[in-house]
Amino acid sequence: MKKQLFQFGIIGWMTGVSALVLFACSSIRHTLFQSGVLDLGIYDQVVYLISQGQPPISSFLGFHHMGNHAAFSVYPLALLYKIYPSAYWLLAVQAVSLALGAVPTYYLALQAGLKQSQAVAMAAVYLLYPLIFNVNIFEFHPEVMAIPVFLGVVLAARLGNILWFCLGTIFILGCKAVLSLTVAAMGFWLLVFERRRFCGTFALIVGISWFLISSQVIIPFFSNNEAAAVERYSYLGNSVFTIASNIILKPNIIFGKVFSLDTLEYLALLVAPLIWGLTPQNLTPLVSAIPALALNILSEKSAQRDLIHQYSLPILPFLILAVIASLAADKGWLRSRRKIILWAILGFMVLGKYGYFWSRYLRTVDNWEATNQAIAQVQTKGPVLTTHSIAPHLSHRPMIQFVDDISGAPTDFTPFEYILLNVRHPDGTRNPEFAANLVNQLKNYQLFRLVYQRDDVYLFVKRTQ
Repeated sequence: MKKQLFQFGIIGWMTGVSALVLFACSSIRHTLFQSGVLDLGIYDQVVYLISQGQPPISSFLGFHHMGNHAAFSVYPLALLYKIYPSAYWLLAVQAVSLALGAVPTYYLALQAGLKQSQAVAMAAVYLLYPLIFNVNIFEFHPEVMAIPVFLGVVLAARLGNILWFCLGTIFILGCKAVLSLTVAAMGFWLLVFERRRFCGTFALIVGISWFLISSQVIIPFFSNNEAAAVERYSYLGNSVFTIASNIILKPNIIFGKVFSLDTLEYLALLVAPLIWGLTPQNLTPLVSAIPALALNILSEKSAQRDLIHQYSLPILPFLILAVIASLAADKGWLRSRRKIILWAILGFMVLGKYGYFWSRYLRTVDNWEATNQAIAQVQTKGPVLTTHSIAPHLSHRPMIQFVDDISGAPTDFTPFEYILLNVRHPDGTRNPEFAANLVNQLKNYQLFRLVYQRDDVYLFVKRTQ
């Protein structure tokens, strides 16, 4: 009993310390103006608006929050903004969510029959998987909240806890509409391979149902368009159903994507940190990961095939389950806690993006103080036009937009009360000439007056009549 409590204490410490480290890292990045509209600014604005009882219409996207990813699980986060409105709440929720995955990982390992030392090692393997750290420092994405819940609902299914399984599954669906495909695949796996009849059937039905409802009703209703991700598969069609039918009826179209060096490299990145524990006989949990894996491989967006962005997160819980299954069957190259953790550390050292803190994130410190002083002078909730990286620091208002040389300058500045530009670090393609020309244009525009200028940071305020 004492040994069990000691091991649980270790897991608690591992989870708590990891959450603190993850939160500290993402907070430092945000403080250094390295976060952006996509996606911290978007969610910070809509959660703030929800907390204020206002319609959660993102001015960055131009439509209601539910038209983005039908992510209804974001709504409870507004309770935190009731205490104090801050984007750091989202970063804290993200850090805690990602770290919490270690707890169900530990219990799943014990439930599968692993030694306690191996269960602790698996918790460490989860925490050190490079995607956990990398996604944490890359903005905020609501699907991070689903990752520990995926592991938790599998544990609930195996323990026969129907209520928690159902509640957890519904919460997952509310984190992002596309996760419904993973839920449905998980249901198939639970039904066919795990023999969990009720849980498997429930997940399969609600997963398919929510995918159809969210993609065909909710998202089009609130955004007046197809789901945004459809454009990443334009070579397959221009709607969800067209893409799905072409995948089934015209498989030759996708062969070039599936059988390519790009796909091979992506698969190598995914499995490298866990290759020691993946055996062909114990890969059935990966049935649940097939939808996310297929979407990433087929996408024209290369960011879906790396360990930096959030797109591979739904695959991770089932990779962990496959490794646990191998260890439970006494398979795999490594089985001792020390060797397993050493490999996990090596994988993190090679694939973790901690180096960004000194290679990328310090590039704006030369006028960091001036940017903060300019932000402090934006004293009303009036409309703001600013840069992509400054926007998440001013997104607590109904109207805010960003400008760079990619999207171009607006043709009409009259809707804005404040215009804040950083000529030295203008975002976009980082072309200072574009930002400098915009500043000169505003200096000659009688509707605005320059109220702050320091270290290439300019704040314009609309003149009062």
